[in-house]
Amino acid sequence: MDWISHALTFLFVINIILAVTVVFLERRNVAATWSWLMVLLFIPILGFILYVVFGQNLSRRKLYKWNRLMLERVQTVISEQREQLMDGTLPYIDPMVSEYRDLIYLNVATNDAFLTQDNGVHIFTDGVAKFSDLLMKIEAAESHIHMQYYIVKNDSLGQKIMQALTKKAEQGVSVKFLYDDIGSRSLKDAFFRDFLKAGGQKAAFFPSRIPYLNYRVNYRNHRKLVIIDGQIGYMGGFNIGNEYLGLDPKFGYWRDTHLRLTGSVVRALQSRFILDWNLASSTMIEVESHYFPEPKISEETSNVPMQIVASGPNEAWPHFVYTFLKMIHMAKSRILLQTPYFIPEESMLNALRIAALSGIDVRIMIPEKADHLFVHWASLYYVGELLRAGVKCYLYDQGFLHAKTIIVDGKVASVGTANFDIRSLRLNFETNALMYHAETAKKLENTFWKDMEGCMELTLEEYDKRSLRIRFLESVSKLISPIL
Repeated sequence: MDWISHALTFLFVINIILAVTVVFLERRNVAATWSWLMVLLFIPILGFILYVVFGQNLSRRKLYKWNRLMLERVQTVISEQREQLMDGTLPYIDPMVSEYRDLIYLNVATNDAFLTQDNGVHIFTDGVAKFSDLLMKIEAAESHIHMQYYIVKNDSLGQKIMQALTKKAEQGVSVKFLYDDIGSRSLKDAFFRDFLKAGGQKAAFFPSRIPYLNYRVNYRNHRKLVIIDGQIGYMGGFNIGNEYLGLDPKFGYWRDTHLRLTGSVVRALQSRFILDWNLASSTMIEVESHYFPEPKISEETSNVPMQIVASGPNEAWPHFVYTFLKMIHMAKSRILLQTPYFIPEESMLNALRIAALSGIDVRIMIPEKADHLFVHWASLYYVGELLRAGVKCYLYDQGFLHAKTIIVDGKVASVGTANFDIRSLRLNFETNALMYHAETAKKLENTFWKDMEGCMELTLEEYDKRSLRIRFLESVSKLISPIL
């Protein structure tokens, strides 16, 4: 039929236009460009649909609108710290922090990630302990609770959290709950009914305007933040669901890393939540002083210097690419890395390779179990590339490893939501804490050594024995890894 022929011709022309757009107009890295070209040219009609849904580039869009007062405060702090870092007058509580002046400046200058040095850090590696502590702090809230998660399940843990929030809303505490529309796509309105009746507020990040079709499906808010009374903050890898308590028989024990923070660093978490909330909700949060109170001195405050680094597909710079690269290049003795998904950019792959070939002890830990097969196979491909350079790889088989940590030289560490993969580095909205504190870094290192006891080391000899089928799957997964 003529109309079919015309339609196919039209789609072919659109395909060519999109291909030209990807190459010449979109500011993408080379790997992603080639991956999309393959999709567009080899599967024309389906490729067109996939590009419309997954291929948008948000880097030129100004999504966030800063409140004037907040912007002025942040700009003042950032300007002062940049000058002090440049002229060497920034006072450090711990002289060791000065070793990382370049890394600190990088994130102050490009990410507005001001350095704070009066912070307390408590590390959680177990979901039961983390959520027990969170529920206790929710119960004690007096002013407000701001909660943001990527995945929220309507199971026993999800209901327990929601019941606790509903109770606080009934008591007059201001409670706001933000979730990602794609990550929490199984949630129904009934989950929030009592919470909303009690006066709580909820919002979905990048919600679907058309049922069952979200054209922003590729851009997900992967952050997990809780701010209570402006005094206590939580961030890290745990989502809300029974599996994160180790109750899913498929994954077993869930090994993750999460932080409870106190001190001035909580203001950075609060600012990030307010920006995300005001983007997602029609009910704006006005910046008021009670959201940013003076930090209370607590027993756990130990003067941990920290920066909160946030990144998203709308940003001009890939902040976590630069941050992780800088950390790797600054390493003198060892790099310990834990991630559930290991799909690095070529620059990062080379940085790790160079570090290992330079005699630095580089160790990477990934899960032995796979929750996304193509991502797992791609991870194994890249790990194999590094094994030949002397990097050591460990497969965690005591459950599922979901921690996202990098520790360098037992002095500086990164913990947060960003995985070591293209999605976290380029597509998701993420938040990590950079901690310039030997004691905290040592605690994370000790956890890494303990985790190694539950790992199988993947040697180059073992890796080279993999079957032709696995080699093929790894190669295919590697080709599409930039858009997984």
